[in-house]
Amino acid sequence: MNIRLAVRRPRLPRTRAGRRRLVQGVMAGCVLALLPATWLYVSTADRLGTTADAPRTDVAVVFGAGLWDGEPSPYLAHRLDAAATLYRAGRVKVVLVTGDNSREDYDEPDAMRTYLTEHGVPDTRIVSDYAGFDTWDSCVRAKKIFGVDRAVLISQGFHIRRAVALCQAAGVDSYGVGVAAKHDVTWYYGGAREVVAAGKAALDAVFEPQPRFLGPKEPGVTRALGGGNRQAGATAGVGRSSPSTFSSSSATPPSRRASPSCRWPSPRSSATGSG
Repeated sequence: MNIRLAVRRPRLPRTRAGRRRLVQGVMAGCVLALLPATWLYVSTADRLGTTADAPRTDVAVVFGAGLWDGEPSPYLAHRLDAAATLYRAGRVKVVLVTGDNSREDYDEPDAMRTYLTEHGVPDTRIVSDYAGFDTWDSCVRAKKIFGVDRAVLISQGFHIRRAVALCQAAGVDSYGVGVAAKHDVTWYYGGAREVVAAGKAALDAVFEPQPRFLGPKEPGVTRALGGGNRQAGATAGVGRSSPSTFSSSSATPPSRRASPSCRWPSPRSSATGSG
């Protein structure tokens, strides 16, 4: 038996006025789609550079980027290498690693900590945030939970603009270091993903949603800056057992007020592949 499905082709407007409205609608849609990306570029124009451009500040924030068999992925390793470089150069004093530990068998922050200690960063100078489930959550928690007012952010070029814009919106005066990355399938996927993520970032900045987990304030960064001890670094962020130990009911919306303005130096070159 042959079954034919009738498929109706969309009808274009027949009148000149109708066609004009269609074109105007398409153009308006394109403009709206590009607004978030434009916001990212404009708001971060003078806040991006390389490790050589990064200003001296107390804290560097490294965002998680996946694990391969329990080890940092190549992209995450590049971010951690940049953080270690900044620490060894004396440009930062503490590294806040923020990532996903929503499952017992997946622990980005601990893998990041291990990598950094193997590359010259003392364990007492590393603070872990086990509930950095996305960029907005990481930025809000850096401000609200760890008390970070000013930081150098480290990520790939295609992500760093969004990270800087969101941390600025969360109240963290931020400078972004975009690390170089091979233009492979992952890089192109990340760049394409940022087009959609820019829209979500704009919504996060406007509506300031609460992080998935917030919880009480943590003294890890303050202790690490003061010289701290092993416990300060190891337990900072959340209970080591699971992010589920957080109490989301105690969460409060992030402040719209930015931290006191600091004039960042003009970068000599832009972040590689910034998107």
